[in-house]
Amino acid sequence: MSSPRSVHQIRSTLRQFLDNEAAGGVVLMVAAVIAVITANSPFADRYFSLLDLYIGPISLQHWINDALMSLFFLLVGLEIKREMLDGQLSSWSRRILPGAAAAGGMLFPALVYLYFNWNDPAALSGWAIPTATDIAFALGVLSLFGNSLPVSLKIFLATLAIVDDLGAVIVIALLYTAELNYLPLAAAGIVIGNLIIFNRMGLTALWPYLSLGGLLLVLVFASGVHPTMAGIMLALTIPLKLAPGTSEAARDTSPLHKLEHYLQKPVAFLVLPLFGFANAGLSFAGISLSVFSDPLTMGVAIGLFFGKLIGVLGTVGALVKLRLANLPTRANWGQMTGVALLCGIGFTMSLFIGLLAFNDPSIQSRVKVGILLGSVASGVIGSIFLAVFRRETVPLDAATSYQQKS
Repeated sequence: MSSPRSVHQIRSTLRQFLDNEAAGGVVLMVAAVIAVITANSPFADRYFSLLDLYIGPISLQHWINDALMSLFFLLVGLEIKREMLDGQLSSWSRRILPGAAAAGGMLFPALVYLYFNWNDPAALSGWAIPTATDIAFALGVLSLFGNSLPVSLKIFLATLAIVDDLGAVIVIALLYTAELNYLPLAAAGIVIGNLIIFNRMGLTALWPYLSLGGLLLVLVFASGVHPTMAGIMLALTIPLKLAPGTSEAARDTSPLHKLEHYLQKPVAFLVLPLFGFANAGLSFAGISLSVFSDPLTMGVAIGLFFGKLIGVLGTVGALVKLRLANLPTRANWGQMTGVALLCGIGFTMSLFIGLLAFNDPSIQSRVKVGILLGSVASGVIGSIFLAVFRRETVPLDAATSYQQKS
């Protein structure tokens, strides 16, 4: 049985993570709305000119998308490692429901996109765009319902989105890498080797890892691999220190927990809003009604809305029917449908993949229209389901998790 201290650790870790992601999601929504308004205002020219302004070797937009977003991917990597070793993904009985739901939630949107774009070879490279779930946005919407929904739904959604992020990272690394420059790639491998040595030596100070992490970012960028992958690779080498005699991490002394704590607020309230503001600015000038029936736009929008719904809800339904898993504790099917719909909010990662998949601004505009349509529809309809099926009194216990049959 867990000690009161370890239960408190679980409570505080989960509550801090969920609260930061949810609050950050609300800020991200505001940033996205401001971006769209600015891009269609008298300030539009200044907005786009600012993003195209070169600072050193790259533009301001690339500084945000490549350098700053490396911090986001570093945080994602830390969250994935923590959950795999010390959280909701630390055992197979806990992994099966969110893991399978995330896999279904990536497969079906991709199939929907391919159905609409099968005859257009140029559009096929965007198949991964609707496969992503925006954890900050989705939890931000879920947080609007306060305590009227079981906290197990928030844990399920957060865990699913973390697995989803892992899938997106793998896709980006394998499919959206430019021509490789092998000399800096080899140097990056040496840096990673040193980071692993630091880990094996039991080095717990953060500054050696972060110093080499900065060098790793430069080398990965020079190698042709997307620089955000440096954040993931660095995260996997940060030590997770467990407390003696318990299965829980010592949050006060664990380097991984410390770095995650330092990054949560800057990423949630600065990096992601800046990314949203820099990339959500869709100008409607010159966009005709035909764009809404364009196969690429429809593939992204319908992939996010129906693909995610069918993939997530269908997978959960199959596992429950086969008695391989149970619904999250205190949740009902109406609430699960609402959460499955929220998984169709693919803003941050979908935009990120879309920018990697297509360089043509006109195609990027269609991608943004599809992402906005699919994400808004998923958020609105998902909220309606949650409002209709929510329960008025649900105990708020962050230690409560969904229970599954192993």
